[in-house]
Amino acid sequence: MKLKQTLGGGLALMLVLLSAACGGTNSGNTNGGTPDASPTEVASNNGADSSKGLTGEFEIQYFVGGYGDSWWKEVISGFQAANPELKITQSAGPNINDQMRPRWIQGDTPDVVFIDGAGSNERQMIDDGQLMDLTEFLKEAENTDGEKLTDILISQPTAYEGTKNYTLPLVFGSWGLFYDKAFFNEKGWKAPTNWSEFVATNEQVKASGISSLIHTGVYPYYINGGLVDSAIVAGNGGDGSILTQQANLEEGSFSGPAVQKALAQVVELVDKGMIDPGAVSLNHTDAQIQWLQHKAAFIPSGLWLENEMSKDIPEGFEFGFIPSVAQGAGENNIVIPYTNTIAIAEKAKNVEAAKAFVQYAFTKANAIRWAELTGALMNIKADLTNTSASEVVKEAMAFFNSDTTTVAPVAVLNADVEKAKQDATIALTTGRIKAEEWMQRLEAAAAKVRK
Repeated sequence: MKLKQTLGGGLALMLVLLSAACGGTNSGNTNGGTPDASPTEVASNNGADSSKGLTGEFEIQYFVGGYGDSWWKEVISGFQAANPELKITQSAGPNINDQMRPRWIQGDTPDVVFIDGAGSNERQMIDDGQLMDLTEFLKEAENTDGEKLTDILISQPTAYEGTKNYTLPLVFGSWGLFYDKAFFNEKGWKAPTNWSEFVATNEQVKASGISSLIHTGVYPYYINGGLVDSAIVAGNGGDGSILTQQANLEEGSFSGPAVQKALAQVVELVDKGMIDPGAVSLNHTDAQIQWLQHKAAFIPSGLWLENEMSKDIPEGFEFGFIPSVAQGAGENNIVIPYTNTIAIAEKAKNVEAAKAFVQYAFTKANAIRWAELTGALMNIKADLTNTSASEVVKEAMAFFNSDTTTVAPVAVLNADVEKAKQDATIALTTGRIKAEEWMQRLEAAAAKVRK
């Protein structure tokens, strides 16, 4: 099993003994599109033997979206059982990042935070001094099974300022384009493997009277992750270091030849009417519902998609996954990975419990349960072969394990630059600006932050 990869900071990433698992039934506020849900504040104690374990109060904040909250409740329950005198508070929900922001600003933070969902930005939290430096802790930390954490991770922690680690990747996944295999077979359409085939398939789709590509216009990072970023890497000859250069805000990294080529491909889709014009006003669930109803052939998203939409999937629907389409014929597929991270707050009140929770959570048994309950991959090298695997995640793993796949680095943009990128991409996909202005906006945003 051979995998060509590039990772920021020169870290190699190996995927071994992995297949994938389907999503389970979620409980609680699991839908990221439920705007009115309030956070769950639960203090739990199961009354077990109180002669052992941690004491005091411990609070964990986690976003509830496509991954649901079943895994969190199960793991926290186990951690509670191991520490019966520890008073645990769960601050969770689809809007938890916005709801907790005043407390972060005031310095009244939780102990542990799962960085995911709208309203969160890892790089900004680090820049603002909100997260604890975990460098020394991670050098020797072992999980509760006695395994060194860094030895069992798929993707190593991102190094900031050259050597410092502030977060630990909990989730490993990939952006890409999704389609319905059964629908494509019925229509006689070919799943594309390169840009020419993608355009040709979209011509057939358009001729049938439905939209070629729909996306989540309210959340433009979906189309950036699922299409634009892989096009930039493909335009750079398959070298993902350009994304690291952009994350480092290097001058010219948002306007060079690779970016020009990628934006030209996006403009081609716009000029040929292959992007649904109504997508600009759709959130993720609305766009995904329309796609499930075959109002569009392709949608960019992450591997959480099937689990997130499990209650709305029509009978006979077969999820298909393509990591990238921008490459030329015979060139490698490009995987744009995402990692959702966990961190300890700089102003955590119970640091001992926070570190113990991280060590408890990062076990192979919990990685298997994550796969079974979310349909996604936890960032742990675990053998998932005998789990109830989702076919679409199995298909994604086949790409990950292929020697014709390149995995790009995980690159996190500054929040202001990320916002500029999202706004510029929406303007580009709706024809309001040209590619030149997209590049000008991003270079200007990066320059402003550099100052």
